[in-house]
Amino acid sequence: MTETQQTGASGMLRITLIRSTIGRPEDQERTVKSLGLRRLHQTVVRQDNPSIRGMVQKIRHLVNVEPVGADEAGA
Repeated sequence: MTETQQTGASGMLRITLIRSTIGRPEDQERTVKSLGLRRLHQTVVRQDNPSIRGMVQKIRHLVNVEPVGADEAGA
């Protein structure tokens, strides 16, 4: 992620699972599930905080992360 993506103004992140967890270590599978992702191409919106950032960092090769604009956060 670039510096501008890391400092989202709204404080929300859109996280999309883009790679399968099949064949991945158990801790990565648990991290994906704890974010609320159950199947490929599913997207969730989570609060941008250090714990979520840590989870995303651990599985960065499996997900796509985008900051969410203030107008989109309520959707």
